[in-house]
Amino acid sequence: MQARLLSSIGILVVVSVWPAAGQPPKAAAKAAPVTKKAPEFRTPWGDPDLQGVWNDATSTPLQRPTGVAGKDVLNDEEATGFQEELASDLSRDRRDGGPEIDVNRAYNEHWMDSRRLKITSDHRTSLIVDPPDGRIPPLVPLSPEREKARAARAGANARFNAGLPNSYHDFSLPVQCIIRTDSPPYLPTIYNNDFQIFQSPGYVVIAPEMIHSARIIPTDGGPHLSKELHQWLGDSRGHWEGNTLVVETTNFRTDDGVIFQNANPETYRITERFTRVDADTLNYEFTVSDPKTWTKPWTAVIPWTKIDPAEQMYEYACHEDNYDIVHFLSGARGREQRGEVK
Repeated sequence: MQARLLSSIGILVVVSVWPAAGQPPKAAAKAAPVTKKAPEFRTPWGDPDLQGVWNDATSTPLQRPTGVAGKDVLNDEEATGFQEELASDLSRDRRDGGPEIDVNRAYNEHWMDSRRLKITSDHRTSLIVDPPDGRIPPLVPLSPEREKARAARAGANARFNAGLPNSYHDFSLPVQCIIRTDSPPYLPTIYNNDFQIFQSPGYVVIAPEMIHSARIIPTDGGPHLSKELHQWLGDSRGHWEGNTLVVETTNFRTDDGVIFQNANPETYRITERFTRVDADTLNYEFTVSDPKTWTKPWTAVIPWTKIDPAEQMYEYACHEDNYDIVHFLSGARGREQRGEVK
């Protein structure tokens, strides 16, 4: 019985493999070519998906250094030397130089973002892409009022650095933990270069790791707030152009030193563009304009890299009414009473 069953199976196999008499064997079916479709990153409600935790650290400088003037992109060999030079300049482990340099390097590389020692993958020599020379356009002459405000700010900084602030007004906004690098445009710094983006229908939220802000950007096409209402982060309104989130921001607070590079708050405008390039890359582009500060608008592009999902973005834990304000002011008054001030 078992032999008969095996024999039957053998016959079935033969019949299934060979064609009927007089018919040529059929050619094997040719596999259809596999076409890779560019991935689309969409939210459940259909908007481009920018969500995740991103890092913008790089050693590529905002402005093109004079040593590579005329070269916007370097070849591999040039890029290696450029990166090594920039990494050496940025290293907090170096102990060459005078006491002032050593104080500035009091925090060694353990506390720094190691990603900041790498240039951009496209080997650009500056983050600025327009003007073509990779440099910030010349400044326009400041009005007497702005010159006076800038001099007052410089005097306050000098008093603070000397350990002799007159009052808390001499403390910069970052020292008071009010605002730091969490105001646009976003530029790489020595640490805390992460940004978390999350979305809901009609809104995009950007939460920088530095300090504590959460920038809530409506994308419903609504108008800007009244020009009379100024905010630390400005008033942002976004819209979608294809896969790109375009954000226009105005209405920054008029406090001296708040606006990027001390631009004029009444005429300063910034337009940002966030574009998801692939699963792990987002391009951040910004254009700033202010006819009362620069002779023409200028644009920079910074790649943001998605960080390892297992890596946590920690709270910065900066706080307002910093207790050091009390120590600074009491120390300054004590020095004055002891006659240490000339």
